[in-house]
Amino acid sequence: MRTPAACLSLLALVTVATADVSNQSGNAAASAREAALDNLLSERDSDHALATVIEAARKSGVTEQAILEARFLYHIDRHEDAALAAMLPEFLKQHELFKIQDSAIFGVKEDWLAVVEYVQAIASLKRGDKDAFKSHITEAFWLSPRQASAFAPHIERMRLEEAMQAVRIDFETRLIALGGGDAVVLRDLMADRKAMLLHFWSPASKECEASLPDFIITAKTLGAKSVAMVCLLPEDSPELLTNAREMLRPLGTNPPGAWLIDQKESPLARELRVQTLPVFVLVSNEGRVLFNGHPADDGLWDALKKIDPQIIRPETGGGAR
Repeated sequence: MRTPAACLSLLALVTVATADVSNQSGNAAASAREAALDNLLSERDSDHALATVIEAARKSGVTEQAILEARFLYHIDRHEDAALAAMLPEFLKQHELFKIQDSAIFGVKEDWLAVVEYVQAIASLKRGDKDAFKSHITEAFWLSPRQASAFAPHIERMRLEEAMQAVRIDFETRLIALGGGDAVVLRDLMADRKAMLLHFWSPASKECEASLPDFIITAKTLGAKSVAMVCLLPEDSPELLTNAREMLRPLGTNPPGAWLIDQKESPLARELRVQTLPVFVLVSNEGRVLFNGHPADDGLWDALKKIDPQIIRPETGGGAR
């Protein structure tokens, strides 16, 4: 399971709270309820798997509040903002019913209240209400500063989206192919395609390596829907190039998409504010940025649906889902 740094503070709360429950019972391993709760808090595989452990948790006496908290962790770890926003009515309903003794992950009520504000902030962001987002996210910070690392990425995302409105990709950009040969012009790759998906990656990133099979599935799916797939290596040091080619060797001589090296002068990674890897940037055939973010973000598929309603998100192992 991939655990984003932004979620670490929230998941740390799980560790503390679970330990407290274990101490109170005196024998966590022998408790069916605690075993069900542990399974609930650790499930990340699929919606079906989550539904299964939720049913088992209910049968074992796990409270609805703990189940709601576990679902929250499940969706935040999977970058599913739409699902988090959809949970808002449940959080507002539970707001007045919250009991600290029933919590699975929170040690103080302020941490719970901060998450309620956080979910309201996400819902505001999804409907484009930036003022409400700022209000709720600020209150979340005030209530629980130690969860700041979980809240901050959404502020960064909003600022990134605002910055991307002024960006226009130059399709006359010429890039060197990872496998060598003549330079490749982005316009030739776009041709009559509906859009272009830039995939910034590196063999130095463990997540890029782990999510490569997912990317291949996504690349084949989108390539069949007339989306140009372009993979960009941000650096060109000899060691990195060697490692990159070695990483791609199992894919054969013709992996899906164009595998290129970003330019040193005015690199696309800098223009698009790429700071972590992997990153997907969806570009319209006019050069406008339609999405810039993590490959697992729901926003990517929302943007793709606007290009072609027939595009269906493929089932993968997790990274591109």
